[in-house]
Amino acid sequence: MTRSPSSGSLPFPPGNLGLPLIGETVSFLRDPDFADKRHKRYGDIFKTRLFGSPTVYLSGAEAVRFVLLNEDRYFVNRWPPSTSMLLGPASLAVQKGSEHQQRRKLLAQAFQPRVLASYIPTMVAMTQHYCDRWEQQGSLTWYPELRNYTLDIACKLIVGITDGSRTSFGEWFGSWVGGLFSVPLPFPWTNFGQALRSRQLLLHEIERIIKDRQSQPDMGQDALGLLIQAKDEEGNCLSIEELKDQILTLLFAGHETLTSAIATFCLKVAQYPTVLTKLRIEQAQFQPDQPLTLESLKQMEYLEQVLKEVLRILPPVGGGFREVIQPCEIKGYTIPKGWSVLYEIGRTHQDSQIYPNPKEFDPERFAPTGGTDKVKPFSYVPFGGGIRECLGKEFARLEMKIFAALLLRNYEWTLLPDQNLDFVMVPTPRPTDGLKVQFRPIPTGQRTNDQ
Repeated sequence: MTRSPSSGSLPFPPGNLGLPLIGETVSFLRDPDFADKRHKRYGDIFKTRLFGSPTVYLSGAEAVRFVLLNEDRYFVNRWPPSTSMLLGPASLAVQKGSEHQQRRKLLAQAFQPRVLASYIPTMVAMTQHYCDRWEQQGSLTWYPELRNYTLDIACKLIVGITDGSRTSFGEWFGSWVGGLFSVPLPFPWTNFGQALRSRQLLLHEIERIIKDRQSQPDMGQDALGLLIQAKDEEGNCLSIEELKDQILTLLFAGHETLTSAIATFCLKVAQYPTVLTKLRIEQAQFQPDQPLTLESLKQMEYLEQVLKEVLRILPPVGGGFREVIQPCEIKGYTIPKGWSVLYEIGRTHQDSQIYPNPKEFDPERFAPTGGTDKVKPFSYVPFGGGIRECLGKEFARLEMKIFAALLLRNYEWTLLPDQNLDFVMVPTPRPTDGLKVQFRPIPTGQRTNDQ
């Protein structure tokens, strides 16, 4: 079904390339049902034009497997122009081939188990700080607060900035993220133009922090400190110019998608009381005065199932772009060299043959005895796969588990009425009305771990 074309007689996928150059980019950015509408019209595979390139939408475990396992053979990584320009040429996300593999090994040093374990106290302290704040507020719009929460943790653990969301750095970061998936018109009044300016301000500040760190006897044990000291197999360190782009990429990876996943967790658990009850019963098995560790978090098996289902039902990254470097055949169609493919994670997770009742939130499908995600390789890919699988996935899983465990043990939240709970999908899924909740502590005598 997926291979090099055996002849030139295969047709192109059905679809509409839209207007010259811009194609259907505006609809892609604005319409949350963009892909669904076209799948209903054209089937499992269709063509369009996005960000100036003819693009083929693909979904399903087999197609995703073909794309992710044929990096540098049929495909190379490709981001929309706005994204690649704002991430920067030295970003791991846009690097290719052997350069990508070498840099990935270096950056992985910031996510080794011993390093992740050292991040836990900071994550716990910041989670408790924010919970105290939300308790004082009572009623709040939660999503913006969750963005500040994940940004503060990312800033502290990656570059050592305290309360990053309340600084100019946090303001610039928000503007930069706002332009990552936009039409790349570099005028001062456009999202992209403002993001370009913010990128320069961010890089200037990151360079200042790097040089200050290099002048100190102790480089620090956050991600930046580790990467300043990291050396490749030939003993070379990262240059300041590359460090700046890599740090900016890590901040994005450790913030935007994680906020989306945590918000989905908060919403779904509030909507499914039986799931919430089971989660709290599991947390009661752990002594509240014992510190969270990698080992204790690993023992939270039902929480793991719930988080897996969160990432299945609404993955923070809906798909990934690749450029075709050699013509290939997919599902009976030919894909020409120079086109793009967009493999769909969200639609792949909705395959009813693998996930019965896929629209239903059902953590039991990931029970240890079931292992639905292992039925067919590449049917569950919230972190991508192949040589470009998300480098920080264990960092994200760690933060999600710590947040969930502390929240479940000590607090309750209810959804306020008269709000739109649908999600805006670009650049990452987020609640349309910001997830409005009533937030309060669980009375001491009613907590599941009270004896």
